[in-house]
Amino acid sequence: MLELDSNQIAQILPHRYPFALVDRITDGEAGSWARGRLCVSAMSPVFCGHFPQYHVLPGVLIVEALAQTAAVAMLALPQNAGKLGFFAQIKDARFKRQVRPGDMLELESHVVRTRGSFAFIEAEARVDGAVACTASLALALGDAE
Repeated sequence: MLELDSNQIAQILPHRYPFALVDRITDGEAGSWARGRLCVSAMSPVFCGHFPQYHVLPGVLIVEALAQTAAVAMLALPQNAGKLGFFAQIKDARFKRQVRPGDMLELESHVVRTRGSFAFIEAEARVDGAVACTASLALALGDAE
């Protein structure tokens, strides 16, 4: 079972402020799936420029948070330690509700198959139980070269 705080996530993912988009992993299984959360804050620098008069978390950051959640699941495997997860594909991203400051974005990413160094993921983000975003993602696992 995966349960990680932000310090433990930082040992797995290379992302740092302001691009670390997973505050906690609440459950999961290495190589298979992960459930995490992002606490959306009005203090986030993205809101200085993304509708300063009406703060909405950009959809691209929701998809990135889902990918980071999936990357934690994949990179938690001992054989993937130290690797990076690069976007290989984003398909069928659908945005169903706005995500605003004060929301707790619940992130869930399931690895549906792997092929070589690629992981194919079905992902969903929710707020208060309502679906905010769904997407099919592919990550390429590789070294920083």
